[in-house]
Amino acid sequence: MTRTRARVGPAGLRRAFPQGSGGAQRALDFVSQDEMLTPLGRLDKYAASENIFNRQMVARSLLDTLKEVSDDERDCIAVLERISRLADDSEPTVRAELMEQVPHIAMFCQENRPSIPYAFSKYLLPIVVRYLADQNNQVRKTSQAALLVLLEQELIERYDVETKVCPVLIDLTAPDSNDDVKTEAVAIMCKMASMVGKDITERLVLPRFCEMCCDCRMFHVRKVCAANFGDICSVVGQQATEEMLLPRFFQLCSDNVWGVRKACAECFMAVSCATSQEVRRTKLSTLFINLISDPSRWVRQAAFQSLGPFISTFANPSSSGQYFKEEDGKTSEDGGSVQQNSEQVRTTENVSTEDEHKTEDLSSRVDNSDFATKLENAMEDQNTVSNHSQRESDFQTESSFHCTLSSESCGEMADENEQSSHCCTAILREAGLNSQEASLSEQELYNSFHFWRTPLPEIDIDLELQQTSEIILDREIQELTMQVSSNIPMTKRKELEEMIENLEPHMDDPDVKAQVEVLSAALIASSLDPQEETMASVGKGSDSQTELTISDQQNFKPILDDIVPLIGDTVENMDSTLHYIHNDSDLSTNSSFSPEEERKSKVQDVVPQALLDQYLSMTDPSRAQTVDNEIAKHCAYSLPGVALTLGRQNWHCLKDTYETLASDMQWKVRRTLAFSIHELAVILGDQLTAGDLVPVFNGFLKDLDEVRIGVLKHLHDFLKLLHLDKRREYLYQLQEFLVTDNSRNWRFRAELAEQLILLLDLYSARDIYDYLRPIAFSLCADKVSSVRWISYKLVSEMVKKLYMASTSTFVVDLMNELVEKFCRCRKWSGRQTFVFICQTISEDDCLPMDQFAVHLLPHLLHLASDRVPNVRVLLAKTLKQTLLEKEYFLNSANSHQEAVEQTIMALQMDDDSDVKYFASIHPASTKIADDAMSTASSTY
Repeated sequence: MTRTRARVGPAGLRRAFPQGSGGAQRALDFVSQDEMLTPLGRLDKYAASENIFNRQMVARSLLDTLKEVSDDERDCIAVLERISRLADDSEPTVRAELMEQVPHIAMFCQENRPSIPYAFSKYLLPIVVRYLADQNNQVRKTSQAALLVLLEQELIERYDVETKVCPVLIDLTAPDSNDDVKTEAVAIMCKMASMVGKDITERLVLPRFCEMCCDCRMFHVRKVCAANFGDICSVVGQQATEEMLLPRFFQLCSDNVWGVRKACAECFMAVSCATSQEVRRTKLSTLFINLISDPSRWVRQAAFQSLGPFISTFANPSSSGQYFKEEDGKTSEDGGSVQQNSEQVRTTENVSTEDEHKTEDLSSRVDNSDFATKLENAMEDQNTVSNHSQRESDFQTESSFHCTLSSESCGEMADENEQSSHCCTAILREAGLNSQEASLSEQELYNSFHFWRTPLPEIDIDLELQQTSEIILDREIQELTMQVSSNIPMTKRKELEEMIENLEPHMDDPDVKAQVEVLSAALIASSLDPQEETMASVGKGSDSQTELTISDQQNFKPILDDIVPLIGDTVENMDSTLHYIHNDSDLSTNSSFSPEEERKSKVQDVVPQALLDQYLSMTDPSRAQTVDNEIAKHCAYSLPGVALTLGRQNWHCLKDTYETLASDMQWKVRRTLAFSIHELAVILGDQLTAGDLVPVFNGFLKDLDEVRIGVLKHLHDFLKLLHLDKRREYLYQLQEFLVTDNSRNWRFRAELAEQLILLLDLYSARDIYDYLRPIAFSLCADKVSSVRWISYKLVSEMVKKLYMASTSTFVVDLMNELVEKFCRCRKWSGRQTFVFICQTISEDDCLPMDQFAVHLLPHLLHLASDRVPNVRVLLAKTLKQTLLEKEYFLNSANSHQEAVEQTIMALQMDDDSDVKYFASIHPASTKIADDAMSTASSTY
């Protein structure tokens, strides 16, 4: 009787029950009654059923019912009204089933809007919104998913979002709301922010979101807010982020629950992208250092994973090409320090029309009449460090200094930007003329840098820097110390002392120890007496030895081309800025560095130095034990982004770290570097690539297959960046890719074939014939068909490349070897390979048909008498589907055409039925892969 339970039609019921059976008659009556009912009648019948399954089936069939009655507007409205009644069903599974169908019904209503206007807004949306507060968890989850789908498909009108959706969500997040409902409502508000846009989010969602961030009763709500904080920031823009959201973000980052702090660390990059460069440096960097030093290991782990992405937000668009879009159309890299850094890079790297305009603007600013006023404002305003309009002689020295700093970069980009030195010279000359024309008083022109470093013509800048660096240092330390002692109030000093006392119990942590050292240095600076410092500086005039310690000098030494604000509005400002003072010790030509000098060589001014120091420490073996076993892998993963941010002029900061990662014991770390080495080569340029990356690349070539595959997948991308001589050295090593740790790793050989196709453009015809040809022939005879198919394409492209070369003997020799190696092969698989190669050459037009007819066609036709049917089947396909479709064989009567036709006629009379079929009929498929697939089962 189990067969009679199946859903069958009337005929099936008659066969299931014997004639005269009462059960059959009742079943037929049941079916006939349903067939006689209208769609609405059937809907009403089963919607009122006591069987839950029947009501579920009604919910599933609603869309089909709507389609049946779509021609009648009144019937459509009637179905929608029945949906509203069905939404009141007491069974949760029925309500959940109904909610799953709502997006599909809404799409149908949208497509048929003229016949059923406002159907969704009136009948469906109220159900969705009501179910957001349903008692059943499954119904709530289904309604939340449906709401997001409706918003994503833009099926909800903007007016309905403001008046029906947002008010309900705000009510659900009220303090007296259910805990689970409140948490889910906050998550929905955050996810829908990007769909409803900035205006609605800022007016309706943002105030309640800020309240939820401070929910003292439920940490789950705060955790959801922290996890989605970056999405909200990206929607509302920079101003709202800095004014309303950042204070809440600071609170969440210091939350008592480690899960909340961990969520903050995970979204830190998104929050940083929505802020200005100044806020990143002065506030977010210090906040991030606190997360890295968090007592919870899970928070530290998340922070270190986000460290590289956070550093990448400091990228300078003029050197890295990265921009962060903001609401006012400007980029967030408009901060002064980045502008100054961009000028340094622009002088040496960017030679374009845009930069020429910028150079003209630069010279015009020197001629500005209110030059003195701008100079004074630049010295007083610590937040403005874009010094395009500084004093003339200072500008001359700065420009020269930039050229000296970036001389290595200029050399690296000599092939691409040959006009870099001319740009530098033009800027210097123009600035020199403008300096002569400007008329400023002696007092207005005076400053320590200008006084001690009067620019002289025809002078060695490196020698001058060495001779005057100590004098400049003394003078700048005097000025900075006087500023510090006069600007820091007593309240700030007390705050510093309290922070140091709070951190002292945790001095075992190296991160906390470093932070205490910085705060101590700031406290010492704040307690210096201006008069004592002045007297001390007078005594130092004739002696280069200062009373300050070497570490204090390093902390307070300013960059020669920047004015770094040491004291900001908050303690975070001071804490962060003390870390990224630029040090010029990397200009020294001495190769033997002491530990102190080695530390100085890793100092830069692109990102806060504390962040870079933490990033460099990710290779420390102790980090793997105290933070994360895979912390080195995260460091390797984000290294190209960090390198792009710092620029090639600061590669020395990352070089040791990169070499440490390249020799890491974990193959996953080396694999990560292998997959990104080509991107890093683009960032560094050809000279640094040849000196620092090529040795690492060579090491990866001899590594495990898991590492080698990363190099192999981007082999063309890396080799094209090398000079021709260096590139040719790898011709001898390509053969090594044929050998793998596991012979079953056929995908490795398939990737090699793909890369060889790309490498054909990098080498000469002789190199292709001498080195790449043997590898291609070896791959054509591979045991795996997928490798062979790619190899056929490789050989055909090789034929095309050699034919286009000036020396035509290589292509003739190649085709002769194809005939000898494959067409006359003793194995039938080799002869089949020859047919495949000929088919590929013909389909891709790699060789003119007249040349093909002379060198390959006679040998191809000779295979018509091959004793293996598989070879003849493929030959029939090739002749019928490929060659006879070519214009050479269609329009011109020649001996080759006659030979092809005679061969096809012979194949049509073949003993094998498959050969007859393909020689007689023109199948629809003409793809090589299909042909190969049809014979793959009989190939191996």
